[in-house]
Amino acid sequence: MQLPEFSVLEKKLNLNFVDKDIFRQAFTHRSFINENKLVVAEHNERLEFLGDAVLELATTSFLFKTYPKRQEGELTSFRAALVNTNTLSEIALKLGFNEYLLLSKGESKDTGRARQYILADCLEAVIGAVYIDQGYDAVYTFIETNILPLTEGIIASGSWIDAKSHFQERAQEAQSVTPIYETTHEEGPDHNKQFTVAVKILDEVIASGKGKSKQEAEQQAAQKALEVKGWMPL
Repeated sequence: MQLPEFSVLEKKLNLNFVDKDIFRQAFTHRSFINENKLVVAEHNERLEFLGDAVLELATTSFLFKTYPKRQEGELTSFRAALVNTNTLSEIALKLGFNEYLLLSKGESKDTGRARQYILADCLEAVIGAVYIDQGYDAVYTFIETNILPLTEGIIASGSWIDAKSHFQERAQEAQSVTPIYETTHEEGPDHNKQFTVAVKILDEVIASGKGKSKQEAEQQAAQKALEVKGWMPL
């Protein structure tokens, strides 16, 4: 089979990989390996694991230096909003990653939340690949160019505000109860699990959310519940 022209994307991103294969690997989903073992040998999950840590370090360093008067809790929320699945998948889409994903025939048909996870993971894998191939300064430039500029907009819009805390406050004000979160489903291998969490008020399920961690799933469930209830959605 013919693979996408990764050199075109590489040029668009202003990157110049020494190891061209590692860039392609960053776009290779595990499912693609299962169907094309003779085409590529490695998927992107290890690169994603590394990229996640590099991205957290870079964003933490940036926020610490840029907002010296902000408290730890606010900085943590800023960072969470910058590196969550929604934000990263939107960035990956804008960068054109969707056209370069190497997926199985089945995965290639998914266009909803599952594709968001794949795109976000791919962006983290690219960050990991840049770090390995070119070092921290180069990967920081990539992050500084494509991710960090969103910070001011996130702060201005209030999208960084903790949806779970906000929903709890509104539930206590309106109904004098504390919401309960229940993990209703887990899927995927241990290193790449996806969680589904339901948020309830008085045994009534208000909304559900999905995420790569229980915390992310809870936040998404709380955000949806705010919208369902009409309680000042964030």
